[in-house]
Formats: sequence, C-alpha cells, structure tokens
Amino acid sequence: MTPLGAEITALIRHGGPIGIDRYMALCLGHPVHGYYRTRDPLGVKGDFTTAPEISQMFGELIGAWAGYIHGQRSQREPLILVELGPGRGTLMVDALRALRIAAPGADIRPHLVEISPVLRAVQERALAGTGATWHAGIETLPEGPAIILANEFFDCLPVRQFERHATGWHERQVGLGPEGDLVFGLAPEATPGLDADGPEGALLSVPGVGLGLMRLLAHRMREAGGALLAIDYGHVRPGFGDTLQALSGHRFADPLAAPGEADLTHHVDFAALANAAHTEGAIVHGPVAQRDFLLALGLNARAEHLKTRATAVQAAAVDSAVRRLTDGSRGGMGSLFKVLAVSGRDHGPLPGFPEA
Repeated sequence: MTPLGAEITALIRHGGPIGIDRYMALCLGHPVHGYYRTRDPLGVKGDFTTAPEISQMFGELIGAWAGYIHGQRSQREPLILVELGPGRGTLMVDALRALRIAAPGADIRPHLVEISPVLRAVQERALAGTGATWHAGIETLPEGPAIILANEFFDCLPVRQFERHATGWHERQVGLGPEGDLVFGLAPEATPGLDADGPEGALLSVPGVGLGLMRLLAHRMREAGGALLAIDYGHVRPGFGDTLQALSGHRFADPLAAPGEADLTHHVDFAALANAAHTEGAIVHGPVAQRDFLLALGLNARAEHLKTRATAVQAAAVDSAVRRLTDGSRGGMGSLFKVLAVSGRDHGPLPGFPEA
C-alpha cells in the first residue's frame, strides 16, 4: 500500500467512506503524497504525453490565436497571458515565440497557475527571462482583460459520481473491503435534490469543481473582457457512464490500486462547461474537435513551413506529429479532444470556431 493509500484507509476507518471528488483531490493534490506534488508526470519516462510535448506547432498555433485575440483590443493594453496547469511550460514557451511575431511590440505578461513544486521548477527553467509570474490559484491573477489557456486541465479536477437506483441517485464512494483494501461502493441513502433523468444502473458524473471554476472565469470574461481557451478530452453531449480513469506508465491502471502514484482523470463534459459559462452571460464558442480547430488555424501550412528547413528525419517527425494531433479515428486525439472558447462581448468570432 502506498503512503497515501495508508492515510486514506485510516481516514475512512475513522470517518467512513469518502466521495470520488475527495478521493481525487487527495490523490492528485495531497500536500505531501499527492501525484502532482511529487513528480514530473510527462513524457516517455512519465505517465502520459500532452499535445504541446508532441510538437511545437501546437503551442505556436495557440500563440498566434492569442495574438489575434489581443489584436481585437487596444494595443496599448498589456497582454495578460495565463496558463492553468502548464505542465513543463512547453506550451507557454512555444506560444510566446509565436506571439512575438503575431503581436509585435505587445507588452506580454505571462502568468502560470501551478500547484506542483516539481513542475514549477521545470517551468521556471524553461521560461527564464520571460518575466513570468507564478500563482497557486486564480485568486491572485492580475485584474483586467486576459487570455487564459487550459490544456488538459479540466479533466483532472475532482468530480462526484452518482448511480441511479429505484430509490434515487446514490453517491459513489470509496470505502474499505473485507480485507481492508480500498473499494468502490454506494451511499446507502439517495442524494436529495438530484433529479436527472436516467435509467436504473446509470452512472452520472457531476464536475462541481470544474463548473464552479468555469463560472468564475466566465464571469471574469464578461466583466473584464478577454478569452478562455479550454482543450481537453471529453464529450459534447450529456451522457452516462464511468469515465474515471487512472494512467501509469502510459497504460490504464486501477484507480484504487496505488493512490498518489497514478494520474486520475475523467472525460470532460463540455456541454456542462458551456452551460455554466452561458449562465454567467459570457459568449461560448464551440466546442469543436481538436482536428478541426488546429486545421482551421493553419496546422498544415505551419508543418510545410517547418519542413522547408528540415532533414528527412525531421520532416518525417513533423508529418507524424500532424497525424497524431489530428487523428480522427475513434480514440484518436483529433476527435477525442475538444476545444471550447469563452469570451466577453468585446470580441467577435474567434479563429478556429465556426461563426454562430
């Protein structure tokens, strides 16, 4: 049993089963044993690879996108560029390189929201000399119009899960089995006030933390202007099913097997995020498939430009990255990943999204 597993076991013995949201929060953010507090999870030696790590083109296109958004506003305003959960800082580095071309002379002020001391150290090395500022949460971000990037961020925010029975929706919990091991179970009493329609046996995920954050960010967009770009794997229509998953060594793992040692995520409910932003009076763009978004931003043209100065091996790597980022097959990044933007009413149509 992992150190965090022993701590969670003791917690359950003392206070009873805990919700999936609390379990996720402990596994990912525990101040001593949390997954994101203790390691760099990215790359071949880690547990997963994100789009910015696949190719520089991903971050460069997003940087150009941010430059266009900034160009719709007064050029005298500083360009506050925020990234939530910035990994190794790769996306920000590539975005800043493109931004200096797309928005020449702009007063670019990078801000990164990061809870991991390990990843922050990596980011600080990558972004040395850029004037970047780090934050533990969104509360300390500067006021004013901002462009906020959230690539594979909402998927790791805690969710609650409920299973439908004849007596109502019962919350899914983590408790202890007969041998003292962690097991999934259901609260004995139905949760009052949850009136979603669904067949008996259906599993419903409620991303309360993510929806709360989206409402805060959408309110900011409405009041101060700017845009939020969220890219993640998920679905565009509400539905039922268990999408909670653990990743370890680039393979799926048992979410209860090694608390604190594996990444825990869930598929993002983009319909719910869009609705949360709508309730705050912000403008919602998309969601669209990542493939369509990147191709609309000029991914193929950028790839061809890179290949003009590349060796044969480098050109093959560029082509491979394009295929991986735009793979539209079932489970491929191009279709599995979706892109959603939220903006204030001071912006018109945004690049990469069809006009309403």
